[in-house]
Amino acid sequence: MKICVVGAGAVGGVIGVRLASAGRPVSVLARGATLAAIRSGGWRLREVDGRRTAHVTASDDPARLGPQDLVFLTVKAHSLPALAPSLVPLLGPDTVVVAALNGVPWWFLHPRRLHSVDPTGSIAASIPASSLVGCVVHLSASVAAPGVVRLQAENELILGAARGGGAAGPDPGPAADALRGAGFSVRESADVKADIWYKLWGNMTVNPISALTGATADKILDDDLVNGFAHAVMREAAEIGARIGCPVGQSPTDRNAVTRKLGAFKTSMLQDAEAGRPIELDAMLTVVREIAATVDVPTPSLAALLGLTRLAARERGLYPTAP
Repeated sequence: MKICVVGAGAVGGVIGVRLASAGRPVSVLARGATLAAIRSGGWRLREVDGRRTAHVTASDDPARLGPQDLVFLTVKAHSLPALAPSLVPLLGPDTVVVAALNGVPWWFLHPRRLHSVDPTGSIAASIPASSLVGCVVHLSASVAAPGVVRLQAENELILGAARGGGAAGPDPGPAADALRGAGFSVRESADVKADIWYKLWGNMTVNPISALTGATADKILDDDLVNGFAHAVMREAAEIGARIGCPVGQSPTDRNAVTRKLGAFKTSMLQDAEAGRPIELDAMLTVVREIAATVDVPTPSLAALLGLTRLAARERGLYPTAP
């Protein structure tokens, strides 16, 4: 099984290094300093119980890597529209694409196009919907240096055929087996859309609020006013979920209690903001407002959070300026 990881960031690094360490033939699509570091010193992973170094095929040209059996998409969601057309050389007729992205992915309401995350339709045109496996990532990792990733906590991946609704899709079993063999806890889901929405429901407040304020998750949850505002956003998102077949069976208080157990951690969006990298705001919030409009759910609290975070990010060069 030829495996390519597209994106050598935190999640891609954990997946790629572990798969390679388990004996799988792994390649990675990377660029810049990260590509140079992987080529010269290997792809490195730091875990609580030790360190691993994997020597993989690394390139910035998908055509040099050729068709793969399994492709993991682990890039930031906002980079995928421009990147997707270049990935076609990786995709053969039987290639399975595992979309391990934050937030709401482009295929979520297939065949409806979500303009917030696929503005020109380039992703849908480049990656066949019939090849897709959805993936929910439950782990906390960060990039320590180019080509070096640190896994801090958790170890679960949820996989399921992306199309749903009775439509044919690829069997997630081979990808799940490969990941289990690499040490991950993997659950195969019959409704991965609901799992994606549930994770989003927990992240869509803490992530942008952390980028807006610079606060770690514990401080956000400890502030009564901020936590109350987060609950209002979550109630709106829960109503949207109920109308699109992704009901949430918890209260905001119950869900945030799960987040609180993770302690004083920096969200992925805060890590990006501190590093001066663009933030994944469209996949986390803008697209939720887009979906809300299709099912007539008012979202005043979500709109306030999006507007404030978007403006703050634009002022720091972390989000595109208004057209």
